[in-house]
Amino acid sequence: MRERPWLRGADRPPGSLGGGRRALKGAVRPVTEAVRARRRLAWLNEAGTRIGTTLDLRRTAEELAGFTVPELADGCAVDLLESVLRHQDAGHDGSSPDPPGLRAMAVAEVPGLDLAPDPVGDPSLHAPDGLVRRCLTDRAPVLVTEMRGSDFTAVALTPAGADRMRAAGVHSYLAVPLIARGVLLGLADFVRTGSRSPFTRADVALVRELVTRVAVYIDNARLYGREREHVVTLQRALLPRSSPSTPGLDVTSCYDPATDPAAVGGDWFDVVALPSGRTALMVGDVMGRGLSAAATMGRLRTVARTLMALDIAPERLLARLDLAARDLEEDQVATCLCAVYDPYGSTFRVASAGHPPPLLTGADGGAVYLDVPAGAPLGAGVIPYDPVERPVPEGARLTLYTDGLIRSRTAALADQLERLREAVADGLPEDGTDRAAVAERIGGDRSDDAIVLVARARPLGPSCGVHVRRLPPDGTAAGQARTAVREQLVRWALDELVDTTELVVSELVGNALRYGNAPGELRLLRHERLSVEVSDSGPDLPQIQHADVSDESGRGLQLINMLCRRWGSCRTPGGKVVWAEQDLPSRAGTAGRASGRGRPDPS
Repeated sequence: MRERPWLRGADRPPGSLGGGRRALKGAVRPVTEAVRARRRLAWLNEAGTRIGTTLDLRRTAEELAGFTVPELADGCAVDLLESVLRHQDAGHDGSSPDPPGLRAMAVAEVPGLDLAPDPVGDPSLHAPDGLVRRCLTDRAPVLVTEMRGSDFTAVALTPAGADRMRAAGVHSYLAVPLIARGVLLGLADFVRTGSRSPFTRADVALVRELVTRVAVYIDNARLYGREREHVVTLQRALLPRSSPSTPGLDVTSCYDPATDPAAVGGDWFDVVALPSGRTALMVGDVMGRGLSAAATMGRLRTVARTLMALDIAPERLLARLDLAARDLEEDQVATCLCAVYDPYGSTFRVASAGHPPPLLTGADGGAVYLDVPAGAPLGAGVIPYDPVERPVPEGARLTLYTDGLIRSRTAALADQLERLREAVADGLPEDGTDRAAVAERIGGDRSDDAIVLVARARPLGPSCGVHVRRLPPDGTAAGQARTAVREQLVRWALDELVDTTELVVSELVGNALRYGNAPGELRLLRHERLSVEVSDSGPDLPQIQHADVSDESGRGLQLINMLCRRWGSCRTPGGKVVWAEQDLPSRAGTAGRASGRGRPDPS
């Protein structure tokens, strides 16, 4: 393509010879310079509209290279420092004896020109004593108007590269550092070939002005990336790093931050292992963005996890979270959905605080939204919350998500929910819960964080089992409970735990008789640990008490606390359940010789 006249120098104006020519030349020169200055200013203004259209480092580099070829040069390469790509502050100051690490970000060449530059995305290799090193060290442009033999080797890394430049007809070279706010970001180098006029000092001034503007765009992208990285790092640090063991449930999760760092920070999820092999699933969304929302999210998640560890039912958990949210100084509200899965009953108990409804996908692939009363968001002060208990067949999936997955500026919420239902029915979340794949299917955008949590019900393994025994409301309950423990543990090949478990169950039944009106049901559960549960209709939860030497009671829970890994209690609609867990013997493994693997014993 023919270069613009103002970029190669003004043509000699027409006129007569001798003094008349010189006089005419003196009169025309100011007009020519003014026209050239206006054209260069227009070119720089055009660059402001075509470069820096996004806050993406690579895209900005590509726009710079594409804008200057072929208007200014026949070839352009843009390299950025590795520290810039890592969103770090420090640029190369020339004090290190080693050359700075560069990475090729963009290359543009006129058709037919093949200089074999470094592939985009790969490290950019240059001679340690070459012109690129001088440009970065001196932080000043390097201009070679007419290239000769030694100049080619100072630009190219290898003799083969120098020969390729000669063969391509390269005769002029210009390298300009990218500097913004005192930070060295990289450099852009340009070449001219063939009959094109060499670079001049005027070209250096023009390119320097252009590159200075572009460096600000690149630095803005660097600062943008650093801010987003900090917020996302904080957000991820507040989310669970791994999922606990979930008997009868396969749980997968995906957190996808928003592209805008100002939109990151409000979403969370959690998976909590509960006694009796149950699993609690939670997703929530703070109605705010940025670091403040991330801090609020961290507080709420900590409170929720603590309450859930106390085995509080989902609806009461949300009521307590509402009180905690009202106490926050930020005065923010949040939505939350909590679901507890009982693998032995194959049920989900779900409660919602203004959160989008979960999706239940059957084994046949059909997906429906659970009709869960939405309730008020946390912090609004409108309680109570109503739970829903739903049995789930084997192979069914429960999908929990935040509204960032379905958020769209162009589509109605009802349409987005229907598209999400169709996408979930097709199994997209099960394949790694890829938010991008789901968002593409449902037509959502990425203006907000998104979390997808998928729980799939599966059969309990051979190492899991449950035994249920109804106890009489009289003094014979303790003896029957000990007999049931002894017989069932022998069936499970857990003979080593018989004596300890008999003692524990005696204390639990005794407390139920004394303080809980009467024992109701004994449950033995084997999964990763052995759990003993005794239910009663009493309203008061047990607490460890101090007992003097002369006291005849008050030592039962102290004994359980010493013999078991952990113990606790939780309220039920009919009273409460007191439970205790013990570690299984290492040799037990998956041993088991009896019925009751994964299904309640009929006895």
